[in-house]
Amino acid sequence: MRTVDRALVRAPLDRVFAVAADVERWPAILPHYRWVRVLERRPPTQAVVEMAAWRPFGPVRWPTWWVSEMEPDPSRRRIRYRHVAGITRGMDVEWRIDGTDGEVQVEIVHEWSGPGWPLIGGLAAAWVIGPVFIHAIASRTLAGVRREAER
Repeated sequence: MRTVDRALVRAPLDRVFAVAADVERWPAILPHYRWVRVLERRPPTQAVVEMAAWRPFGPVRWPTWWVSEMEPDPSRRRIRYRHVAGITRGMDVEWRIDGTDGEVQVEIVHEWSGPGWPLIGGLAAAWVIGPVFIHAIASRTLAGVRREAER
């Protein structure tokens, strides 16, 4: 399963990276995030983070939750995540932030072979979890990061 979400952000490059990397602040700027907790800091820049978000289906909100190893790379303007707990364990995520001040392209790439369910894990990831949950949450996250960076 591979999902790619992209947005053009009209803000300074460093501000876009700072907003994207400041995950502890996400619940304050992203209404679909329930919480983000840093469980462990690993110098110089790595951390283990617990994240929880809502996936809305009309008036119903479905709770989601996962734990990731997070590694921001300010020099390359990349943020990598490896999901280590939750249904998406084993998923790799990369935020790619490129461009110039005022014309910043942000791309979030999720790659995953699916849950370890015999026969249906890959299909569940490709047909339901990726497009229905991951894309829906990532696109909302990206829109909120864009909104905050452009403020």
